[in-house]
Amino acid sequence: MTSPLVPESPPAKQVVGYCDPWSVRGGEGVRLHAGSHVPVRARLDLVRLGSGHHRRFAEEPVPSDLPSHVDLTERPYPAGSYATVEAVLATAIGGVTGLGVHFYPSGSGGDLVAVDDAVVIRLVDGRPQVEMGGSVAATYDRPLEQRRWYELAVAVDAERLELVVSPSRLNGAARLNGARRSGAGGGSPTAVLEVAAPRELGPACSGTVRLRFAGGGFDGKMARPWMRGSERVERWRMPELCLHQLPDPVVTGPAWDGTVLDPAARPAHYDAVAFHRDDLYDAGWPVEATVHLPADTPSGIYCFRLRSELGEDRVPFFVAPGPGAPTADVAFLAPVATYLAYANHRMTITGSDFFPARSRLRPEQQYLVDHPEVGLSHYEYHPDGTGVAFSSRLRPILNTRPGADGWGFTPDSDILAYLARTLDAVDVLTDETLHHDGAAALEPYRVLVTGSHPEYWSTAMLDGLEAWLETGGRLVYLGGNGFYWRVAFSDRWPGAMEVRRAEDGTRAWTASPGEAHHAFGGEYGGLWRRLGRPPNLVAGVGFAAQGFDRAASYRRTPASRDPRAAWIFEGVEGEVIGDFGVGGGAAGQEVDRFDVTLGSPAHALVLASASEFGEQMLRTKEEFHATVIPARPDPMVRADMVFFETPAGGAVFSVGSISWWGALAVPTGSGGGDNDVARITANVLRRFADPAPFTVPG
Repeated sequence: MTSPLVPESPPAKQVVGYCDPWSVRGGEGVRLHAGSHVPVRARLDLVRLGSGHHRRFAEEPVPSDLPSHVDLTERPYPAGSYATVEAVLATAIGGVTGLGVHFYPSGSGGDLVAVDDAVVIRLVDGRPQVEMGGSVAATYDRPLEQRRWYELAVAVDAERLELVVSPSRLNGAARLNGARRSGAGGGSPTAVLEVAAPRELGPACSGTVRLRFAGGGFDGKMARPWMRGSERVERWRMPELCLHQLPDPVVTGPAWDGTVLDPAARPAHYDAVAFHRDDLYDAGWPVEATVHLPADTPSGIYCFRLRSELGEDRVPFFVAPGPGAPTADVAFLAPVATYLAYANHRMTITGSDFFPARSRLRPEQQYLVDHPEVGLSHYEYHPDGTGVAFSSRLRPILNTRPGADGWGFTPDSDILAYLARTLDAVDVLTDETLHHDGAAALEPYRVLVTGSHPEYWSTAMLDGLEAWLETGGRLVYLGGNGFYWRVAFSDRWPGAMEVRRAEDGTRAWTASPGEAHHAFGGEYGGLWRRLGRPPNLVAGVGFAAQGFDRAASYRRTPASRDPRAAWIFEGVEGEVIGDFGVGGGAAGQEVDRFDVTLGSPAHALVLASASEFGEQMLRTKEEFHATVIPARPDPMVRADMVFFETPAGGAVFSVGSISWWGALAVPTGSGGGDNDVARITANVLRRFADPAPFTVPG
């Protein structure tokens, strides 16, 4: 393993990339998309990642069929969602008598409708206007209010053009005054509209007119577009639209009146699409190189490594054993759903409710400041104030770089490095694979180890994990705030993930009224706790509190000496566990509590608890029924270490803390990392890997 030097003041990051897919098996291929803001020739190779921590960084070059160098140039970020539709008219375009759309502006600018870019209806300082041939043909006489449904119609004949804007009649509002053609466009409107007619473009056009809805910086919703011809009427509904850059395709429309909250119950109330100027599903960069992995490629985290005189980038992906390849007894489950949720988050840059903004940024963080167009995380807002419901891996994700962020990917690489040192063998799976393959993905393994923060789970993921546990699987949950939010995926939008933050929970934003169901699959979103499947049912503990001022240590309970679990503490002396690590202790950041009322098994053993946290460690908001100031110390604010047996010979061990990872590798002993936290973890891993069955007491 090599450990490159990290410069104290690295230059601005220029070289970036992303790959597709993230989750593969031996024998499959991975495509690299990359660019540089200044053209450069970069050396390219494949490395297997050890620890991604900047202080314990380790990687190993791996032979591959990649080219030795690639020439990188500037690549755009085509942010901004829009929709297109192909309309075949019954007559020549000169027979068009009108077109229109319902719209709900949440910004003051952007395009509403464009006909082959020759006729554009847009908002300018909140006023709708029609541009024809690059000139203004009509302008509405007043700015529109934001967050209100309007109906816009443009009527044309041989003599005039009329722009009419009114509150949507579906809401029963009174009609507003329209504005007639201003005369600034020049020429007849029919002549301009003929630009896409067959006699102008030739027979290959076949009478097809391309309409574009949204774009050009538009934020808001649109619904029910239409175009009228002199001989017949052409109408389009939302399923016929082609959506670009993943706008929100199932939102409340102009007819929604609050009587239904499920789009499936009354689709006519959910016939709108919400667009945002910063939506980015697919950067669309060309493939620079493809690596073809041999069938016997060892499982692990790998990176495309790009190095140049302008800097470097490491683009990670996850490799599971190939079909028919031998597997280890233990698998590490990389929570890529959580990585997607936090993809390019700015919380450590701008600050949040929990910690202040940083003044000294790592290169990857500074890149997000310099290039906001790279896209947002599920923890941010669009310019119109709505929460970001979709995140995609088809773009550079800067915080999934080794050492780039102390949250998520880097801590998990440390856990994996610890597992590799402790066990004879460990495989890597992703929850993306679990989503697609279900319990079959876990079937080869006796033990499954989580990352530090497996927060986001689809229904298929949770179903697969529970089915595997029911057959005797052993779960080692080395994190906190796990199994918390429901998410959704869609085969129509591969690489994208959706979250709807409904009703309750500790969250960055709240779903808009009536928009708590996922567009991907239609499931109701929100907390698994509110959906009847609290984390306690799976892990024995569930999210209890969060705070980032300081971490704490655990204190053993009498149950830690119960013969059922005394082996967990072999070689561990004293009553206090983990009084060291990130933030000063093994329990911190976000912690989980044992609670029988929330589904924790009554026969489980609470082996140790941590409760002496700083003032910032506060109970989660879903715990409150009213605005209250809880007593200090709050008895509900705890990190509980829990063990319990399951039917069919399985077992679960949970630490209930994100900060556990930060104590695993602290070199308090001669072996480096040989401390009580590491020793407990090793004891659990070895016993769980032992095929001897566990027995549920009683």
